[in-house]
Amino acid sequence: MITLTGTPVLTTERLTLRVPQPQDAETFIAFYKTDRAKYVGGLKDDRRGWDFFCTEIGHWVMNGFGMFVVTYHNDDTPLGIVGHWYPNTWPEKEVGWVLFDAKHEGKGIAFEAATACIDHAWNTLNWDTIVSYIAHGNDASVALAERLGAVRDDKAEEPGKEAYVYRHPRPTA
Repeated sequence: MITLTGTPVLTTERLTLRVPQPQDAETFIAFYKTDRAKYVGGLKDDRRGWDFFCTEIGHWVMNGFGMFVVTYHNDDTPLGIVGHWYPNTWPEKEVGWVLFDAKHEGKGIAFEAATACIDHAWNTLNWDTIVSYIAHGNDASVALAERLGAVRDDKAEEPGKEAYVYRHPRPTA
């Protein structure tokens, strides 16, 4: 088996953010069979879930950055994916987040991971701008974007689907 090497690992107080690995595929595919997938592309059968998992890995190869699998330090079970997304059809670079199971909501996991990824985008990737594209009706993600300090930008271009665009402010010196 070949794995990506040389990719960053981000850590927070409780979490490890690492590149997707082959053993994560089963959890990822299972997520796309649940109603939780409705805001991130919708339900997918095993084949389409596999294809999208491979897209996540391919994004790392093509761009040198991507979505991290989020785990607790002492447990490698995937909690979700959070990170950097910029396919060639996206108008702007995005930091996005998905928790695979509702039982992980309300614990600050997505906030903690997204904060680390936003910091990484500004200070390591040296991005000029960061947005989060949020599907209409995804009130939990809107609340998280606002908690992160992002502001809705109704003048920004959508990514080829109906979505709110939340712009993350550059940190002050």
